[in-house]
Amino acid sequence: MSEPLLPLVADPYELEESIDADEIVLVDLSRAPVYARNHIPGAVHLDYSKIIANHPPVMGLLPSENDLSQVLSLIGISADNHVVAYDDEGGSKACRLLWTLDVAGHQGFSLLNGGLQAWINENHPVNNQAEDISPSDYSLTYSNSAVIADKDYILSHLDDASVTLVDARTPGEYEGTDKRAQRGGHIPGAINIEWARAIDQQRNLRLKSRSELLSLYAGKGITPDNEIITYCHTHARSAHSYIVLKYLGYAHVKGYPGSWSEWGNDPDTPVE
Repeated sequence: MSEPLLPLVADPYELEESIDADEIVLVDLSRAPVYARNHIPGAVHLDYSKIIANHPPVMGLLPSENDLSQVLSLIGISADNHVVAYDDEGGSKACRLLWTLDVAGHQGFSLLNGGLQAWINENHPVNNQAEDISPSDYSLTYSNSAVIADKDYILSHLDDASVTLVDARTPGEYEGTDKRAQRGGHIPGAINIEWARAIDQQRNLRLKSRSELLSLYAGKGITPDNEIITYCHTHARSAHSYIVLKYLGYAHVKGYPGSWSEWGNDPDTPVE
């Protein structure tokens, strides 16, 4: 596709105007009972567990290329589709799918701004019936490694002033008072901006305005001239931060799969 059908962050009214386009595939990552009760007409359900791989204690890793290819093929996604993802929990699961598509070099994707809450609360049409799915044959590779940071990459850039780490977890997790791994704390030098701070609770879980978001990040010294690496505990919340930064025009952003579930459970990694 030469031009995306929708912007990276698409408002419900923009989606409704384009919803009948053949190229669009709607993917609902809400909980299964929520999907069964109400979903956007035509949306296919995708269980979040299908797009991650867990090797305890390390969670939230990328699945194999073959496994992800099968998962996406079963819900009818092809290389030339524009994928619009949403969920019912603020967008972190949807954004993890979009980051994964970015890793695979998929060209067209959008986050539905506000997700299911905005769609329903603003009286857009919904469906509670099963959707017809035409499986595809999508054979993908993780061709865009530029958007991945692994543990070794981060270790080698801890003292690099041109690289900024953004910790999308809660302040308690960042400070180590809420310990969810063998060790609490954060990666040395990381800046804590909890992912949910980007969400406007008064506007049906949409992102805050562009100016508010730019101020949020710039106020913490996170500037577009640096390479940014986002992480949380399993790279779901930080995938949301990744999409927000891309939306703001940050050109060099990476996500850390495994995140603190890997770093915090490794006795050899440095911790603050």
